[in-house]
Amino acid sequence: MVLLLGAGMFYSVRAGKLTMAAACTGGVLGLLIYLGSGFAGLALLALFFALGTAASGWRVADKRRLGLAEENKGRRTAGQVVANAGVAGLLGLLAWQYPPAAPLAGLMLAGSFAAATADTLSSELGNVYGRRYYNILTLRPDARGLNGVVSLEGTALGLAGSAVLAAAYCSSFGWNGTFGWLLVAGTAGNLMDSVLGATLERRGWLSNNAVNFINTLTGALLAGGLGWWLG
Repeated sequence: MVLLLGAGMFYSVRAGKLTMAAACTGGVLGLLIYLGSGFAGLALLALFFALGTAASGWRVADKRRLGLAEENKGRRTAGQVVANAGVAGLLGLLAWQYPPAAPLAGLMLAGSFAAATADTLSSELGNVYGRRYYNILTLRPDARGLNGVVSLEGTALGLAGSAVLAAAYCSSFGWNGTFGWLLVAGTAGNLMDSVLGATLERRGWLSNNAVNFINTLTGALLAGGLGWWLG
């Protein structure tokens, strides 16, 4: 397992996907996720990373022309890794140290990645394929790429991303309602991200990394709440 994670870290740095600090941080979080949820949890991390990387690189020339491309040529920093996978790492640690919590922690972990994937795809692909852009709070037209601005196309693509993560989770742990719970959790986290972007992030009270962390936390808590209440 250590060799597998090491190979992933090496590739990510060599391919320009992660900084060295980000790769090391990702390796630690990946190990915690594996210890708590096994290969299934690690597969969700890999799936999120693959989808997010593909979305960030999709039509990147158009994004650069519009001033919407990510800084540092899309290479993720350690802070961004923690923002997107930190909640999952903590849940892996919980499941590892307290095995009775593992089933619920695994569902929450999937909820966090469903939310992270929805946010990444809705912003990266929504900025490319969206036709009309609206402020999430006022629903009035607003500038593409601003914090808290959404499009119908981007929201639908985010929902599709949550569906992919949910399907991956359910293929390992069963389809007894969890697919719908994860769709709800991923979408709720994505909407929370947009609301915080339109308010606290625009005012400079929260950083983008903090908003993304809350996004994943929202997805995890909602997935866990639905699983505990309806499961």
